[in-house]
Amino acid sequence: MPVARHLRRASSFPPVNGLTLLALIALAIGIVLAYRAGRIAGRRDARADEAGPFTQAAISDARGAPAAGAPPAAASDHLPEPAPPADDAIAAERSRLIVAGEAEASRLRARLVDAEAERYCLAAFAEERRSLLAALADARAETARYRALVVDFETNAPSTLLGGPGSPDDLKLIVGIGPMLERMLHQLGVTSFRQIAHWSERDIDAFDAKLAEFPGRIRRDGWVVQARALHQSKYGERA
Repeated sequence: MPVARHLRRASSFPPVNGLTLLALIALAIGIVLAYRAGRIAGRRDARADEAGPFTQAAISDARGAPAAGAPPAAASDHLPEPAPPADDAIAAERSRLIVAGEAEASRLRARLVDAEAERYCLAAFAEERRSLLAALADARAETARYRALVVDFETNAPSTLLGGPGSPDDLKLIVGIGPMLERMLHQLGVTSFRQIAHWSERDIDAFDAKLAEFPGRIRRDGWVVQARALHQSKYGERA
């Protein structure tokens, strides 16, 4: 019978150990997996061939085409982009700072002009003050010199040598003759209006040289003319 024959053949094979059995099982599993993977790959290739090149081109066009309802690309390129609000704020602040800086510069320039004018006035005042102080010092020195001269005249004045008739005239009535000049004239022998009224040009030069402290005063104040008028007024006659 066939079954008995197969059993006899099986009994004729050498015995199989555990490792060999595991190797056979693993080999069988690998063959099955490879077969299934090959079938799946074959199905995919068949579907791609059926779709054809037109389907791939359509897919590419669909990827590059704009979405429905989107504005044209050319129109979107020409639309100006609005400036960010931060840039506007920075520009406004910059303009404000520039205006404020210019105003401050103008104010400082005006103050500089005023300060320069004040400095000029102070310099002029200081110069005038120095001049006045120098003039005051000269006046004080002149006063001291005249005071010493008066004291010397009062101490050392000699008696009158060329006195006119009667009491001496008040020579101080002549404009330009003060107490000191009167004493100096008395020292020189001049005590009356008549004497001065009779002075010639040579006499005027001589007395002007003697009165060296008052050069040119005799002619400048017109002593001769005044003495004539005073003599006529006092004595009723011409000198």
